[in-house]
Amino acid sequence: MTVKRHLGRAADALREVSFELGVNKHAEGSCLVKFGDTHVLCLATVEDSAPSWLKNSGKGWVTAEYGMLPRATNTRTPREAAKGGQSGRTQEIQRLVGRALRAVTDMRGFGEIQVRVDCDVIQADGGTRTASITGGYLALYQAFATMKRVGAITKIPLREPVAAISCGLVKGNAVLDLDYVEDSGAQADANFVLTASGKIVEIQGTAEDHPFAEEEFLALLALAKKGVAELVTLQQAALAKAGL
Repeated sequence: MTVKRHLGRAADALREVSFELGVNKHAEGSCLVKFGDTHVLCLATVEDSAPSWLKNSGKGWVTAEYGMLPRATNTRTPREAAKGGQSGRTQEIQRLVGRALRAVTDMRGFGEIQVRVDCDVIQADGGTRTASITGGYLALYQAFATMKRVGAITKIPLREPVAAISCGLVKGNAVLDLDYVEDSGAQADANFVLTASGKIVEIQGTAEDHPFAEEEFLALLALAKKGVAELVTLQQAALAKAGL
């Protein structure tokens, strides 16, 4: 049976995805990622030293920060700094992005420094965390490529690409890459962070309406594997286009 989605996409189709690299002349790595109408600017900064608790360990660190600009949504949201601090949602997402990037990074491969990846949502239409992870990987790759170019490292300390995608049960059907309308009305939704080889970094799944069955979860996982494979192909094409 053909699933009818509100914008006409097939159940297993991504939104239109694009990666624009090198969009910031100051950052060691940068990527403007678009998942449909969700747009995220990812900037990677190479810092002089790793956190103090890694001193003399020979290891570096990769971390992330995440935020939404005030008019990323249809109404203005006050800046979190103006409200006195980050929300729990913001902290949860940036920790997820950091974990995802560290999962594919050789921490002994770039010395005792820290790379910080900032992910700022310019426009939100669902899937901001998955776009941040997928674009964040490209910004991180460029930062390491910059280090290699200046002789700070001899090879890129990334074991394999990582990407993320959302899936959900909408009107009883498993669908890939939810936009806001689908996400807000889904019976269940999940975010899958997977590597290029299909290994699992993290899965966040929630039943919004009623508990979902194992076979429904497996249907979502199958969609996620397909979606991440397509995203990795696009990541690799973007790096090749940039000569990386």
